[in-house]
Amino acid sequence: MTTISKRPRDPRLDFFRGLGMFIIFIAHVPGNSWTLWIPARFGFSDATEIFVFCSGMASAIAFGRVFNEHSWSMGTARIVYRIWQVYWSHIAVFLTIAAMLVTIDHLGGFDGLYVRKLNLQHFFDRPAENLVGYLTLTYVPNLFDILPMYLGILALVPIVMALGMRHPAYAGLLIAGLWLAANFHFLDLPAEPWSDRTWFFNPFAWQLVFFTGFAFGLKWLPAPPVNRWLVILAIVFVVLTIPVAWYKAYNAVPLFAEWRGEIAVLINKTRFGFFRYVHFLSLAYLAWVAAGEGGKRLQGGVVWTRFVLIVQKVGQQSLAVFLVSLVAARFSGFVLDQLGRSFGSAALVNLAGFALLIAIAYSVSWFKRQPWRTAPTAT
Repeated sequence: MTTISKRPRDPRLDFFRGLGMFIIFIAHVPGNSWTLWIPARFGFSDATEIFVFCSGMASAIAFGRVFNEHSWSMGTARIVYRIWQVYWSHIAVFLTIAAMLVTIDHLGGFDGLYVRKLNLQHFFDRPAENLVGYLTLTYVPNLFDILPMYLGILALVPIVMALGMRHPAYAGLLIAGLWLAANFHFLDLPAEPWSDRTWFFNPFAWQLVFFTGFAFGLKWLPAPPVNRWLVILAIVFVVLTIPVAWYKAYNAVPLFAEWRGEIAVLINKTRFGFFRYVHFLSLAYLAWVAAGEGGKRLQGGVVWTRFVLIVQKVGQQSLAVFLVSLVAARFSGFVLDQLGRSFGSAALVNLAGFALLIAIAYSVSWFKRQPWRTAPTAT
């Protein structure tokens, strides 16, 4: 029996996915003043695009070769196994956060305050019905919407691969068609039974950025050239978005607010508006150029190299880090409520969160190596 050897990890992929994990933590801490300085405040795209795009590239590296070098059925089995892992992660993180908030409310005498802050009172009003809804993904509360989107995208991988193995253009037509259908509201998914709210992240729209990364990972799309005019064009687009993306700019200038309203469909987050896509591709191109060929500019002095290695480790364990970050972010919001929101408390909470994510990444990496399987060294 032959096994498929692993491709070397791309240092750029791990690094930028790791950065995305830190930004996602910052964004999920309630009332966090540091969110005023994350990339999402100055442009249309945010860390979610980084997470989804890099997940697409990582999936191509991890699963694409199984399809191509083994068989379509074996590749599909590998995807099903990943869906199984992500699905139970989705269940576990909800139960953990819900239990944590109930405990905080009970021990602190907050009378359900923190449950209501996350809008989970509906769940506890009718737990039997909503538990079934959560298990079947027909009840998707706020904060718990990224993993269902990822599950929906993963389910599309075997279909995209079946088409792409015939010709990548067939897969591209499906990807574009699903994105267009989602933007015309043909593929909305219900998020709760008591209202007409839909999934905040529509997987049929967000698969566009996932499969863009996937296509680059499988070489269906060639790497873009390092071209001065492309760099200038990307910079110009990123800069031009700031007046209609930065809240201080469009709140101060009515014209910018008017422009923002006129392009609302193109920057819609639920259906992944076209300008979000172009903005992310512009940033991704600039980051790719800045990292250098093979990520050579990620190497440098001792301090910089150590920083890069830590961020890469976080990126390598993104699922575990993401799950912990959701729990830690909610608890950090509670801590800020108790300490007060000052410069010092924000720094304390965010830096403590970063340390936790780093510790989780290294711990999970250690467990994945299964050191107990190696022969003990003589003492």
